[in-house]
Amino acid sequence: MADDLRPEYDLRSMRGRPNRFAKDFASGTIKVVTLDSDVAKVFRTSDDVNKMLRSVIAALPQAKRVRSTSKRPRNTTPRRSRTTVA
Repeated sequence: MADDLRPEYDLRSMRGRPNRFAKDFASGTIKVVTLDSDVAKVFRTSDDVNKMLRSVIAALPQAKRVRSTSKRPRNTTPRRSRTTVA
């Protein structure tokens, strides 16, 4: 294979690091989901998305729920009480 790289792109001086998530991607532990742009404007972080999805799961009938296999701890912060305004 011919070396088509220009001399100004000398990669020998670069300090590469292994991808710390590569093992998790390969094992299927990490799932990547692409959000549509309108959804991404509302949910800016993975935590925002996960909180909303967990609330949707909680609202599902028990028969529709799938047991989570995630090793990630669930959010244990107390929920805010809802107040109604008359």
